[in-house]
Amino acid sequence: MYFKITHLRSKRVLFGLSVLLFSQTGQAAASNLPVITPTINGKSIQQTINGVVTDDQGVPLPGATVMVKGSSKGVTTNFDGQYSIEAQEGDILQVSFVGFKTYEVKITGQANFDVELETDSASLDEVLVVGYGTQKKSDLTGSVSAVSEEEFNKGINTNPGNLLQGKVSGLNVTNASGEPGSGQDIIIRGVGTLRSGTSPLYVIDGFVLDNSDNGVPTNPLNFINTEDIQSINVLKDASAAAIYGSRAANGVVVITTKKGKAGRTQMNFSASTAISSIANKIDVFSADEFRDVVQRIGGSLSDNGADTDWQDELTRTGITNDVNFSMSGGTSNTSYFASVGARDQEGILNNSDLTRYSGRINVSQKGLNDRLKVDLNLTATRTENERPNIGTMVSNMLQLNPTTPAYTNGEPTVFGTGINPLIIEDIFGDFSNNNRMIANIAPSLEFIDGLTYKLNLGVDYSKTDRDQQYIPYTADPDYAEGSISSTFTTNRNTLVENTLTYETEIGDHGLNLLAGHSYQEFYIHAKEYSFTNFPDNGIEPRYQLGEARGEDNTQFSNATINELQSFFGRINYDFKDKYLVTATVRSDGSTKFGENNRYAVFPSFALGWNIHKENFLEDSAFSNLKFRASWGKSGNQEIPSKQTRLSYGESFADNDIYPMSGNEINREDYPYGLVFARTANPDLQWEETAQTNIGLDFGFFNQKLTGTLDYFLKETTDVLLYFSTQDPIDEVGYTWQNIPNMKIRNSGLEVSLDYQSDRTRDFSYNIGGNFSYIKNEITDSPFTIVTTGTAQGSGQTGATINGYMNNQPIGNFFVRQFEGIGADGFSQFTDINGDGQIDDSDRVSSGSAVPDIIYAFYTKFNYKNFYLGLNFNGVSGNKIYNHTRMSLFNMTQISNSLNTTDQAVEFPNEDPSNSNTVSTRYLEDGSFLRLNNATLAYDLQPEAIGLGDWINSLRFSVTGQNLFVISDYSGFDPELNTGSSSDSRSYGIDYYTYPKARTFVFGLNVSF
Repeated sequence: MYFKITHLRSKRVLFGLSVLLFSQTGQAAASNLPVITPTINGKSIQQTINGVVTDDQGVPLPGATVMVKGSSKGVTTNFDGQYSIEAQEGDILQVSFVGFKTYEVKITGQANFDVELETDSASLDEVLVVGYGTQKKSDLTGSVSAVSEEEFNKGINTNPGNLLQGKVSGLNVTNASGEPGSGQDIIIRGVGTLRSGTSPLYVIDGFVLDNSDNGVPTNPLNFINTEDIQSINVLKDASAAAIYGSRAANGVVVITTKKGKAGRTQMNFSASTAISSIANKIDVFSADEFRDVVQRIGGSLSDNGADTDWQDELTRTGITNDVNFSMSGGTSNTSYFASVGARDQEGILNNSDLTRYSGRINVSQKGLNDRLKVDLNLTATRTENERPNIGTMVSNMLQLNPTTPAYTNGEPTVFGTGINPLIIEDIFGDFSNNNRMIANIAPSLEFIDGLTYKLNLGVDYSKTDRDQQYIPYTADPDYAEGSISSTFTTNRNTLVENTLTYETEIGDHGLNLLAGHSYQEFYIHAKEYSFTNFPDNGIEPRYQLGEARGEDNTQFSNATINELQSFFGRINYDFKDKYLVTATVRSDGSTKFGENNRYAVFPSFALGWNIHKENFLEDSAFSNLKFRASWGKSGNQEIPSKQTRLSYGESFADNDIYPMSGNEINREDYPYGLVFARTANPDLQWEETAQTNIGLDFGFFNQKLTGTLDYFLKETTDVLLYFSTQDPIDEVGYTWQNIPNMKIRNSGLEVSLDYQSDRTRDFSYNIGGNFSYIKNEITDSPFTIVTTGTAQGSGQTGATINGYMNNQPIGNFFVRQFEGIGADGFSQFTDINGDGQIDDSDRVSSGSAVPDIIYAFYTKFNYKNFYLGLNFNGVSGNKIYNHTRMSLFNMTQISNSLNTTDQAVEFPNEDPSNSNTVSTRYLEDGSFLRLNNATLAYDLQPEAIGLGDWINSLRFSVTGQNLFVISDYSGFDPELNTGSSSDSRSYGIDYYTYPKARTFVFGLNVSF
């Protein structure tokens, strides 16, 4: 069969791009195949086979894979669907394309052969990576959201969290600040714990990471090169996540990196340059406005004659360069993927840089007639991070007198009082270097049909060195001596897992059984040295530690080893692919808990019904309709180590001393006393989270319109918290305890929708989005409030801003109600209890920092070789405490000739000595809608520029990130969290937050 294809030259461009990443070779029998027989005088010869690959509508399929079965010889079709390959008599050609049935032909005939591929609905049933295995999406009973590479957020994304922002219903990703690789709050289906351990569990290629601190001052997940990631699956409910038991209460994020495929070697090169600048400046007074306002309110004007925009002086245009190269390929028995990458990212504050070098090798080898399989994954990265003194830089750029010149005679101006932040930039440094390697090898052997044993051995080794220093600056007595604090952190996470899987089908019955054992050890070792009083000799303190002459030099070190042993099992059963049952159980034992409660059991149970496969829906518009219901328990063990064990320490304070000889005269003659550092608590037990989920998956019109709907209820009990024992005999006072009867409850509704138009047309589009409503509440709490976020600064330190309260959501702001400025010029607050006094008993619940609505939507347009994608995300129902405003934007500042905004003079009669009391005056709406990223791309056909024999694809792109934000918040950006807290995590506090950047990325992607 032959087809005319010249008029379809530009069709299916996107299919070609996707297949360059996802082309796969199917397996089919070679019997009764069409044949092609090239001979000369009866002898087979090596010859060139040509042809065109199309779909069942005659549309060419660019990027389809054509290969000689059983060899590494293969090609991909060009943008016209054409191919050319060398083969000989007896060879079998395999032709495959994503979403179509694999076609095989035996060469015993003609030299020109066109292939029409048939749509394969089964191949459209996505296979997802879940805990300890894979499942077809149609077989899932749990709530799992899958995000593939082509759906990731584009642009400069330093870690996996940025790829997912706005992509998954029920998942809230909040970047703490605009710093490159900043920390993140990643919360799945609401906050379910009172402590800082709110992050989900991360699993990379079957290796379970540890969320412990590894000494990196920014996000510890920055080590992952996002260009190496193939897909990310988010396990949200207990049925999906309970297989990970003790660490799955906050959900599980399963990351799968790219793998090689059988066929010819494919090489990919990408390079990009990004330009970043501050996205939103705070509207402080200009020099002329400043002079006018200070005099108008009767302040003390210090006019130095200049017009300086300190926000411009202390920020810059940041340049980011990113280069990646990868190779992949293989045969029917061996496949590989290898990559290297380098990124140098400049932040918009001076001396803010993040540099990462990465390398990855993934190899898979089969043997013993495909019964033996060995997977090897190895990644190594080096991350170098330089940071400025962020709090000092941000506060100075907002408050410094705009009439003061930044430079005098080409050098930073020396202030009469205080120090020029441009000088701070020169003398302060925060340098960290992290070397990290993750390696795991997973051999598996199928003993008999369906019965497979798998061993997973892995290690995650991380070493971080960090120096925070001030170079001596003799012109200012506060910085004359210089100082340094050096920290060295070593983390080692080793994993040994054994699993046995049995899979079989008996008639209409399908069964998959999993049993396993896991042992994981976590080792952390930290050392810290602090030195002061360095000579001013032009050498940085970090290079001359031996020259420190300070008397207060200190040293510190500690080490911990935690162990986790687990036994787990899972049963997946289906009848006629319609009725699905999943049952899971995991027993975890952790050395973090007491001897009486070291082990805990986490079960789950789920049902599924593929309704669309029933006869009564056979001719309906439904292409998919599935009901899901699940219940299960998961746990949380993220507390500090050794908290259940008795510990002693030496003390010389509070007369903790003992007479020894009777000849002591002075207090110093006594030796140190032995005191309790921690009392034993063998009854400390796991925090448990029970979750119920009811869901519906649906699809219409041959999966053009798809979506999910989920309702969930998640409740945490045996809540762990560090608080007072209230025991007058207990010398320690504070310990980790389970709070009786206290519960953290999250309930909500999630909706996601996606519509894909006909991709075979020149113009196609995709539109979709997700919406989540989450209600969070703490019940039966015995405390008035457990403080999380506190105020900082002179006269404010320690004042409660937000915390945990009974019958209130997590992140609740508990502050005084501001009424205005009274006739005396001072703040007026509501007397809640009517006792005539304004004190802490008059604080009120004033909203939460955690949003109750999370939403996102996207659009994608394709016209011939052009692509345009827009991604929006937003939140609603949350508040932000503007601590920066409380500290800087007040009447005291402007009256003392320090800059501020018009918020400071909102009340003309306000007394300059009015105190900045924590109150609703500084509480603002945190809702926003953001155009997260927009990408415009063009796929240039290599043949058009004479490179068709060398290049498979060539793409140019421009991406804008953080293009605009619609928000009423008066700070730099409403997405933040830079509050002060101890073990409990603060929420929604803006304290001198690193500003967000607006970025434009210019990219080139080439495949060979």
